[in-house]
Amino acid sequence: MNHAAKSPLTARRAGALKGRARVPGDKSISHRALIFGALTVGETRISGLLEGEDVLNTAKAMRALGATVERVAEGAWRVHGDGDASLRTRPMKRILDPLELIGAHALSVTDGGRLPLTLAGARDPIPIVYRTPVPSAQIKSAVLLAGLAAPGETTVVENEASRDHTERLLKHFGAEVRVEAEGAHGRKITLRGESELAPAPVVVPADPSSAAFPMVAALLAPGSEVILTDVMTNPLRTGLIVTLREMGADIEALDLRSDGGEEMADLRVRASALRGVEVPAARAPSMIDEYPVLAVAASFAQGTTVMRGLKELRVKESDRLSAVAAGLKANGVDVEIEGDDLFVHGKGRVAGGGTVTTHMDHRIAMAFLVMGLATEQPVRVDDAAIIATSFPGFSALMRGLGAELS
Repeated sequence: MNHAAKSPLTARRAGALKGRARVPGDKSISHRALIFGALTVGETRISGLLEGEDVLNTAKAMRALGATVERVAEGAWRVHGDGDASLRTRPMKRILDPLELIGAHALSVTDGGRLPLTLAGARDPIPIVYRTPVPSAQIKSAVLLAGLAAPGETTVVENEASRDHTERLLKHFGAEVRVEAEGAHGRKITLRGESELAPAPVVVPADPSSAAFPMVAALLAPGSEVILTDVMTNPLRTGLIVTLREMGADIEALDLRSDGGEEMADLRVRASALRGVEVPAARAPSMIDEYPVLAVAASFAQGTTVMRGLKELRVKESDRLSAVAAGLKANGVDVEIEGDDLFVHGKGRVAGGGTVTTHMDHRIAMAFLVMGLATEQPVRVDDAAIIATSFPGFSALMRGLGAELS
């Protein structure tokens, strides 16, 4: 994706947010639905697919590998089985290590174990038991997908449970997967290899990471009441909701239901007075993408919010930990980083008036536009074009609820 031409955007306080909205489909499930659908023999129908640039690039990759991938209508896709600059900063060695144990090997890799790389598959894949060095759904998914081709059982052990969409969708497509508790917070996932996946329809729920932005905006703008529909409520993805409720947020789950192995609900969000809390490191895997907007919420709370164990934020699309702190400081918020912990000292109000450098990071851009809807002075982000990566239509949806973005 070429971001040579930046598109600045400014958010201003304009009163209460009202209405109903559905944010785009979940990014994690959209990627997996395309990949698993390409591994089956037959047709998989997907509805609610996120049509952001990252997911569209996954569709292109599946086509390049020989699958037929067709867009039928908005969010509706059919799959027949038989990078962008920010990705070049992501660490790949932790993915390559377990794949090499299975029998694959890297023919070439950029210095520091980063993209681009060339990978040769295993001639005779070996089932392994692998303990992940960090809580990462990407590492787990890579091992399990490689294990599909290996005889016997492949096992991934996590000390802290990461997102479980891969396990849920593999079961949905007919794979034999067992999930067991491992210690206080971990899980052991065992996959039986050499099983044939069967096509299955996938309904992609609304992405809780995207819903986080109108959710926090509604909490911060006085008098607001917003209903966000079809939001995934998988317990491994609801860390932000748990935290916001601890801070005093009025968030009510309506019409709880499930589809394709994933829980979802409509969320009613009302403006709330927030207070500072301590967020334990163990919660990070369930809300790792939501910390930028949580930091924004914390800046409007009364008291200090401590977010612990944020090492993983340093290897996202940008060094999110530093970028969040810099954005908060630019708008008059008292914030500090100690090791991998973030301290936000809220005073119940935020002056605003700053310009935030997004570092080509969509979540940084959206988080600080949300901030500007409740600050005393407008907040400007240097580039909003990157938002299309995960949330196409963000500005239109927020304006539809009453936000002033220009």
